[in-house]
Amino acid sequence: MNSALLALLALVGYLVAYYTYGKFIGSRILRISDRNPMPAHELRDDVDFVPTRRSIVFGHHFTTIAGLGPIVGPAIGIIWGWLPAFLWVFLGSIFMGAVHDFATLVVSARNKGMTMGELTGKIISPSTRYALQFIMQLLLFIVLAVFALIVGTLFYMYPQSVIPVWLQIPIALWLGNALRQGRNEILFSAIALLLMYGAIILGVYVPVNLPGNPQTVISTWCVILFIYVFFASTTPVQVLLQPRDYINAQQLLVAMLLIVAGIAVAHPQITAPAVNKVAFEPGSDIPSMAPVMFIIIACGAISGFHSLASSGTTVKQVDREGDTRIIGYGGMITESFFAVLVLMAVGGGLGMGLVVDGELLTGAAAYHHHYSSWSAANGLGAKLGAFISGGANLLHSIGIPTKFGAAMISVFIVSFANTTLDSAARIQRLSLQEIFRNREGDVKSPINNRYFSTFLIVTIAALMTFLKPGGQGAMMLWPLFGSLNQLMAALALGVVTVYLHSKNKPIYYTMLPMIFVLVVTLWAMVENLFMFVADGDLLLTILSVIVLILTLVLTANSMRALIRKREVST
Repeated sequence: MNSALLALLALVGYLVAYYTYGKFIGSRILRISDRNPMPAHELRDDVDFVPTRRSIVFGHHFTTIAGLGPIVGPAIGIIWGWLPAFLWVFLGSIFMGAVHDFATLVVSARNKGMTMGELTGKIISPSTRYALQFIMQLLLFIVLAVFALIVGTLFYMYPQSVIPVWLQIPIALWLGNALRQGRNEILFSAIALLLMYGAIILGVYVPVNLPGNPQTVISTWCVILFIYVFFASTTPVQVLLQPRDYINAQQLLVAMLLIVAGIAVAHPQITAPAVNKVAFEPGSDIPSMAPVMFIIIACGAISGFHSLASSGTTVKQVDREGDTRIIGYGGMITESFFAVLVLMAVGGGLGMGLVVDGELLTGAAAYHHHYSSWSAANGLGAKLGAFISGGANLLHSIGIPTKFGAAMISVFIVSFANTTLDSAARIQRLSLQEIFRNREGDVKSPINNRYFSTFLIVTIAALMTFLKPGGQGAMMLWPLFGSLNQLMAALALGVVTVYLHSKNKPIYYTMLPMIFVLVVTLWAMVENLFMFVADGDLLLTILSVIVLILTLVLTANSMRALIRKREVST
């Protein structure tokens, strides 16, 4: 299969989906209208609630939901074959993921910017509020702790990314100040983007290697990152979060265009098998495609973290309800197209040349060397390495030196992991404040103080990270992440389904994706539970049982809410 043809088909398909299915969901199912008031205006506080132009909110949402998900998921998911991975990414995003992101954004906007936890209590039943909040907090603690470790590890792996990533902060502060003063958005954004690419060149020639062994270096970066996260997630969104995410989004979009150009010029054949027969042979170390592939490839198809972003930070910045389609549905299918490009890079670009112990491997030999087994392809370095090598090969075909291309890709990988880190801290702080909110809507002190609540969250995450040397304590709960993330997607779709039913709107467009994701996720969770029991892992066993019980409670309450068709106010 020619990678250029497949990428072109995907691009056309996404554009058609946005202007047909996305428009249908927005106009006929959600009935979006600019006449509806937005929480960014109603609750404006110039810290979290700030009405912002559509292009900037799109950039924020896109980079928040992107992170490493559309890279690491497809980079390992292709091991079952490029065809099932492509179909899940392409169809899953159009009919599930984009609907999920779009709908949760709109429903939250119509309920004063509530997060999914509060929405569950209002739309389904008050008794379910804390059940979902527990799942949310557990998921976000894992994200915060593990992503600090991941970013610290990436700084160690790619020292050329250190200077560019940290220079983004002053560039973003400068751009944010310029935009607030009404300066020309296109001109100043272009200048900021040029400065960022200049920083990448600087990083290539001045890599930052901290002294010490790997554990010491990674631990040092984790400490620095937790300090940064505290300040970044308490600073008003328009000062740092918005402009940094905005120029990060532009950086990724430019990189995507360059990769597309590389695919168009080189148009390598996809050397990965359409369906990997080895994965289905008895005795293979590759797990069963179902349900594992649907859990591993999340962000490119559907991801529960997106609903937390939509209802956590994004909704509080949207200026008009009409903007939600491009931000929610458009942001998700853009991310999904990026996941397709990752599949093309590892499935085709890797075959353009992979140096192994001084020997140049090409074609199927390069692909099969990297994906020789599940253990060989499953580590963070292996996943990112496949994309960086394949992507750099594609960029080289349009004249970009391999060294600079690899550095550019590594920089935006670290950048997006970093945006997920501090966005997750802000989302978790807002969710925590909702938990302690009383019936009158006030938050009991001291949780009401954003500095105290953020300090509490960051401290707990840091303690979890440093329970083991080198920040490895964060990995204790990592086996729960994939299933928890997809479970969150199913539960969020359940909330939207009950909301639509209460408004006499068709529910099949959210209920069918909810059922599919819930089934595969419960399947994976039960398999994981048996594995935890067999391994004697008491902590993961207890948490898995608790989450399964809460899921059954939430599902049962959702079904009761659908049956009684309880009217909810908007």
